[in-house]
Amino acid sequence: MSEVVEQVEMTEKVEKKSLVARLEEEGDVAADYLEALLDIADLDGDIDIDVENDRASLSIAGGTVGDLGHLVGERGEVLDAIQELTRLAVQTSTGERSRLMLDIDNFRSEKKAELAKLAHEVAEQVKASGESMKLRPMNAFERKVVHDTIQEIGLTSESEGEDPNRCVVVLPE
Repeated sequence: MSEVVEQVEMTEKVEKKSLVARLEEEGDVAADYLEALLDIADLDGDIDIDVENDRASLSIAGGTVGDLGHLVGERGEVLDAIQELTRLAVQTSTGERSRLMLDIDNFRSEKKAELAKLAHEVAEQVKASGESMKLRPMNAFERKVVHDTIQEIGLTSESEGEDPNRCVVVLPE
């Protein structure tokens, strides 16, 4: 019986290691693609590669604050498009679908903090009123941040509607 347990543990370690290796490869391919994009646009930026929540995560920081703002767009729409193009470049190179996340000039990290704060405020309102509350339409990244935060608080949430008008509804206990 212990041999079976050891074999399962060994298999899990190999799978975890191969997942990390695959995600690191995704990060390298994505960084090469983004470096070429920055060169074409004649922009300077430092690219950091990491692995977070079982996905490759890349961030580009410019030398001057706001220097890369036009790569983000007013509401992150350009950032979303560049992320999707980068995912396609990785898929073309590796043959596997990518779920990598891209951040430029800390747009997503700042947005994540804002959305977590919003989720806490809405959770308090829902707890106080006992009624569900529907939030404004959000993209998939924004909805995930809100859902994760609401779950951490101990409430339930669900998405409703169709993109681009899909929104989160926070439900009472």
